[in-house]
Amino acid sequence: MSLPEIPLFLKFFQPIFWGKDPQSGTPPHPHLAPPPLVQSLPSPWLRGGGCERPTAPTVTVRAPGQRQTDTAPAVDSDPARMPPTQAESVIRSIIREIGQECAAHGEIVSETLIAFMVKAVVLDPSNGFNMDRTLMKSDVQNLVKLCMTRLLDTKNPSLDTVKMQVYFDMNYTNRVEFLEEHHRVLESRLGSVTREITDNRACAKEELESLYRKIISYVLLRSGLGSPTDIKTVREVTAALQSVFPQAELGTFLTLSKKDKERQLKELTMIVTGIRLFNRDCGKGGEGIDDLPAVLHVAIPATMQHIDYQLETARSQIYRYTAILEKAANDPLMRAELQPYMLKEALYNIRQYEVFLQIILSDIITGAQEVEMMTKQLGAHLEQLKMTIKSKIAVPTSQVFPIFIALSTLWTSLQNETIVVGVLSNLFTHIQPFLGAHELYFPERVMQCHLNGATVKTDVCRMKEHMEDRVNVADFRKLEWLFPETTANFDKLLIQYRGFCAYTFAATDGLLLPGNPAIGILKYKEKYYTFNSKDAAYSFAENPEHYIDIVREKAKKNTELIQLLELHQQFETFIPYSQANLRQKVTHSVQTDLSHLRRENCSQVYPPKDTSTQSMREDSTGMPRPQIYLAGLRGGKSEITDEVKVNLTRDVDET
Repeated sequence: MSLPEIPLFLKFFQPIFWGKDPQSGTPPHPHLAPPPLVQSLPSPWLRGGGCERPTAPTVTVRAPGQRQTDTAPAVDSDPARMPPTQAESVIRSIIREIGQECAAHGEIVSETLIAFMVKAVVLDPSNGFNMDRTLMKSDVQNLVKLCMTRLLDTKNPSLDTVKMQVYFDMNYTNRVEFLEEHHRVLESRLGSVTREITDNRACAKEELESLYRKIISYVLLRSGLGSPTDIKTVREVTAALQSVFPQAELGTFLTLSKKDKERQLKELTMIVTGIRLFNRDCGKGGEGIDDLPAVLHVAIPATMQHIDYQLETARSQIYRYTAILEKAANDPLMRAELQPYMLKEALYNIRQYEVFLQIILSDIITGAQEVEMMTKQLGAHLEQLKMTIKSKIAVPTSQVFPIFIALSTLWTSLQNETIVVGVLSNLFTHIQPFLGAHELYFPERVMQCHLNGATVKTDVCRMKEHMEDRVNVADFRKLEWLFPETTANFDKLLIQYRGFCAYTFAATDGLLLPGNPAIGILKYKEKYYTFNSKDAAYSFAENPEHYIDIVREKAKKNTELIQLLELHQQFETFIPYSQANLRQKVTHSVQTDLSHLRRENCSQVYPPKDTSTQSMREDSTGMPRPQIYLAGLRGGKSEITDEVKVNLTRDVDET
């Protein structure tokens, strides 16, 4: 690979994400298309990631097997003068080469994952990359080789954890952000239909009939209750629409402003939807409308039960790994045989899986609570409508329209919950394959052998052991300790390292044990730390910076710990978390060997121009400057001024 010397400047080393699947490497599909019902899980809900292509000069890099046609421009070796876009271009070329080399070995790896791995290799101090010096060509070759080694080690718990983290970050968003984005996408998809209606200038009878049919299609599409191609559904919607908006009122509709037309279309949709839902409840309609409350009341508990089972299984594995590591800490012979570092990486993998399951389960529980509340409100509104209408021939619209709109709003919320549950179920299903290395390296017979004589404790059991063993505040004059009975919102404090004991992790070279807030939470430099025992708390308090540094250095060697322990702030100069959030990136195309149309795969180069600054140098490219001299203006002894005008301007031919 032909590369100039580039500075390994961290502020230029930004995430390069094109948002492909960490395993298949295929580009993601739009994730907001409504999935099928929850019983049949939707296809992978993949989020895109991206980074804008540089507009500044780039570096010419030849693809493997191609000849080099252009010469790379000289790059200033001074890091402070290195253009950021040029450094990013070189990093991109490194990522592309690693991807091509992996593909040549039969492993398709996404550029998202490669970008993460490049950072992991550079962060690891054992690899010898100095952040303050220029990255030489030999360094680039070493970087590619190290990344290749890690990426091709497909049976590695650490790599599986990284893949899991990348996949989850690309595919997960909280329910509020997801629903907001879903609504934006829905509006954009309805944009063309809306414009066809609001921009319409129908006059003739046929044109008005066509416009009315478009409004019917709009109502069906916006409500999501049935297909515009289903005759029974269209007839039902037409009848409901005519009862509140007959075709004769189209003339008045056409006189409205564009915004008023859009507002009225949305309102008509909600009223028609409410009418259809009421008719469905009365057994007189509801063609194409699924019983969402019934679907959700079956799907949500089933999903929660499945996740709970997987969560308990994962925790059982966690407790056994922890027990073996504690046993090996006191047995040198066992440590040599066991390879504790591999078991710790397996522990990080399963702990990360536990964290993700907890996030998914929490969102589903929130959704279950919302569904229960909305189902009750839906029933109450339907009963209110029945009491209002009863057997009356005519009912004032002011009494029923607000209820129809409320029914529509609730049903839309139920549709949203169906989509959210489907997405979360799909996400849960697709992070399970990242646990594959456990059975390979630690089969059950091996686990049972190492567990002989070991005490397996659950996280809850460890908490109870030290529940009464609390820190004595009088032992510390300069440190602040927080306790449940003296601290407001004690259970909402943001604990460092995701609640794991900082001292134990540092003192045991990476063992994860949950901290116990009841012992006391240490507030140090506006951050909060918990510990699994009183002794651990006292030891950490003697020199907090020492143990914090150890945790940071450990995370450099195992970069999956950055996300697992939530260390993004400590590494924000290298991996700014606001920029490493893959969900918010935009997908961009990337040229590959299959898409470059047989041309040489080179980047366009703009060599620096020879330019100079003008400094008192005459130039004759302009027109002659007019010069007029006036003599005699000061006058003389006589009272009359004798003015003389002399034109000193040179002719064009003389210039």
